[in-house]
Parts: sequence; C-alpha cells; structure tokens
Amino acid sequence: MKYPTICMMTDFGPDNSSVCTMKGVCSNICPDLITTDITHSVTPFNTWEASSQLKFVVPFWPKGTIFVSVVDPGVGTKRRACVAKLKDGNYIVTPDNGTLTHVYYEIGIEEIREIDETVNRLPSTRDTSIFHGRDLFAYCAAKLAANIITFEEVGPAYPVEEVVLHDTFYNPIIKENHVEGNIIIVFKHFGNIFTNITYKDFKKAGFVEGDYVDVKITYKDEIKFNEKVLFHKSFGYVETSQPIIFSGSMLDICLALNQDSFAKKYGITSAGKDWKVVFTK
Repeated sequence: MKYPTICMMTDFGPDNSSVCTMKGVCSNICPDLITTDITHSVTPFNTWEASSQLKFVVPFWPKGTIFVSVVDPGVGTKRRACVAKLKDGNYIVTPDNGTLTHVYYEIGIEEIREIDETVNRLPSTRDTSIFHGRDLFAYCAAKLAANIITFEEVGPAYPVEEVVLHDTFYNPIIKENHVEGNIIIVFKHFGNIFTNITYKDFKKAGFVEGDYVDVKITYKDEIKFNEKVLFHKSFGYVETSQPIIFSGSMLDICLALNQDSFAKKYGITSAGKDWKVVFTK
C-alpha cells in the first residue's frame, strides 16, 4: 500500500536531533511511511515565516500529502493544536497560531479539526508539555498518513475563520502605474525579497519588462530603500550587485540583487505587515 508523504518544517535548526526524533515516532507508527524535510531553518518563533513557507511549498505536492509545521512559541499553552484539510486535498498539522494564514488565502481551507490529545498523542509523553512536534503533531500526522485514523477522528471540527490572523495579511493596492504591497518572504540564503503582488496584477497596472520603476520600501514608516529599478525577466539583465524587479517562481513580484543579497545590503530583516513596498511607474 502506498502512503502519503509527510513533509516536515520546524524552527529547530539544521543540526537539531529533535527532527530525527519526530521521524522516529512516524516510523514506529508505520515503518513504510516516508518523511521528508521542507526546512528546519525558519527564524525561531516566526509563525509568519512558517506560514509563507507553506504557501511556497504546498501547491507542488500531490493530493493527500501531510505537512507538519512546528513553529510553536505557545507550546504547552491553551493554543489549539490542529489539522487543516485544504481545498487542494492536502493536510497541514500545526499549532493554530497564524501558520495557516497564507494557505487560507492562496489555496483555501476546507475544514479544520482540533487534535484530541486523549487519543492522538504519544501516550508515553503525558507528563511533558514542551515537545508537541514529537508528542502530538508527528504522532497524529503518522496515524493519519497510515490510515489508522480518518480526518474526522483527529478531533472536533471548529470554524475555519478562527485560524487566520486577518490583521496580518493585506491585499495589495493596484492602480494605474502604481502598486502597493507587503514583503511576505525574505529568501535568506540569496537575500531575495518576495511580495504579495502578483505578476498578473503588476502587468495589469501597466508595468512591462524593460521599465525602470520607482521602488520604495518602508518598515514602520522608516525608509529602507528608495531607488529606480529595472523590471525584467531575470537577474542577468543588470550588472552584478545591481537591483532587479522580476516575476518570481510563485509568479509574485520580487526584488533581488544580481549575485548579491538585497536583504543584507538594505537591512530587510523580516517580512509581514510592517514591511511596505510601493512601485510607481
């Protein structure tokens, strides 16, 4: 029998043995389960970053895949532990702390259920409350993947609208020759910046490849970047270390430096509602 893959993401760091422990729990439930990694280098406690990473990864996995996201600053408190069934047929097992916000808007959530810890928690861990990634999320995900429980047996359903931090997510403003949005991802390795403005909306506003565009980036009204930038297909249309606007791999409008780090050079340290980007033709 072929089982769905379990994809794991945490803020534990790349050298932390805790992830291997989570995979061991899955293997004990069913040795035939396949687990793989999204990343374990999410900025510690940054649920917005976890949310945006899921938006980046989930659409490219087949229906039925189970994603385990453990970025959990409220571990052991009354925050809910949940499983979300997405409208594309995939599942996310996660703390209910805003991590589902991007997939709610970009993919859609069909139903959400709170994990019933009386039956879907590793029994030997009742006396500890600090490692729900192992004791609750991996354990429940493995039971779901192995068909030991159905989605309905995860626990009680509750309203989908309750999982979203609406005040953290804004739709871009699209006008003729003018677009405003927010930074949603900072690609730390290369320093590229992803916005919530789609390529389609950028073109609709009147921008075309070859244009030089006035770009202003602010953080809580502090100007971080204010320059004229070329909009084109890829990095190589500008000289090394020069900025470029382009359509990213998710068809979002992005900013980068050719063979250099935009984030590092201009102090773009995080993402979210406080990071505003304005493009003017």
